[in-house]
Amino acid sequence: MAKTALFYKKLENNQIKCILCPNNCLIKPGSVGNCRVRKNEDGKLISLVYGKPCAVHVDPIEKKPIFHLLPGSDVFSIGTVGCNLHCKHCQNHEISQNDEVFGHSLEPKEVVVEAIDKGCKSIAYTYTEPTIFYEYVLDIARLAKRKGLKNIMVTNGYINQEPLKKLYRYIDAANVDFKAFDPRFYTRYCGGRLEPVLDTIKTIHKLGVWLELTNLVIPGLNDNMGLITKMVDWIHDKLSADVPLHISRFFPNYKMNDVPATNVKTLMKAYDIARKKLHYVYVGNMLTDKAENTCCSKCGNLLIERKAYTVLQNKLSSGKCYSCGEVVGGVWG
Repeated sequence: MAKTALFYKKLENNQIKCILCPNNCLIKPGSVGNCRVRKNEDGKLISLVYGKPCAVHVDPIEKKPIFHLLPGSDVFSIGTVGCNLHCKHCQNHEISQNDEVFGHSLEPKEVVVEAIDKGCKSIAYTYTEPTIFYEYVLDIARLAKRKGLKNIMVTNGYINQEPLKKLYRYIDAANVDFKAFDPRFYTRYCGGRLEPVLDTIKTIHKLGVWLELTNLVIPGLNDNMGLITKMVDWIHDKLSADVPLHISRFFPNYKMNDVPATNVKTLMKAYDIARKKLHYVYVGNMLTDKAENTCCSKCGNLLIERKAYTVLQNKLSSGKCYSCGEVVGGVWG
C-alpha cells in the first residue's frame, strides 16, 4: 500500500526534495527518486513499498552478521525492493536494483505477530537498504519494541542525520556495510559518498546502539592492506576497540562477474591486521578454524564458538568472561 513518506520538502511547481538520505533527490511530479520507491504524487512524497516486503525469512542472527546480540537465536528478516546505492557487486541486485515494485502485503502488526509466532527474538531490516522503506521500519520497530523484540538494521549507512536519530530510538543493533575506507570506491563502484557513511557510523555509536561493521574485501579494488589498516585505525580511534569488524569474502556477482573470489590468504592477512587494534574480528563467507569465534579480549579464553552461522558453545556469564570476568560488549539478554 502507498503511504505518505517522511522527510521531504515541497518546492515550486509541485516539485519535491527528499531529505531522507544524502542523495537529497529533487523529484518532479510523477517521478521517483534515486531509490525508485519514493514517488512524487501531485506534490506529495509517497512510499511505494510500505507494507510490501519482497523477502521474508527466518535466519540465524549470525547470518546478518550480528555476533554480539542474542547469539544462537533466530531473527525475523524482511526487506523490500529498492536501494539508495547502486553497488556493482550487490548480492541482492535482483531486488535492490529492480525497477519494478513488487512484494506481498504484510502490515507492521502482522510482521510482529509472525516474528513472535516463529519464535524469533528480533526483527532485522535487511536484504536491501532499509532506509528506503523507512516508514515501514519505523512503524514495525515501534510495535516490536513494545512486544519485547529487538530491532536490527543491516544497512549501508546512507542516511541523513535527522531521520537516523528519529529511527534509532527504537533500534537495538546495527551492522553497517563499511565498503571501503576510500571515497573513490564509493563514487565509482557504489554511486555514493564515503563521508555520510562515516557520519552515520559515528552517530550510531554515540547513540549507544550496538554497532558491528562489515567490510567485503574485493580483489584489486579494496583489498589493499594500507586501506584496511586505515579503516581499522579509524574504527579504533573514532569508535572503540570493542566494535566488532566482520571481514567478508567476495564472490563474483552482478556487474563484477569477471572479478575472482577473494584469496583466503588476503582475508587472513586483513584479519591479522585488524586483530592488532580491535578486540573482536571475524571472517565471513567462508569456513575458518578460529575466525568466527569470540574470545576474551583480556585473557584470550574462548567464549563463543561458531561454525557456519551456528553457535556450538557459549561460555559467557551475564555478558562477562567466565574465567576473568572481563565485560564483553554486546546485547546478551
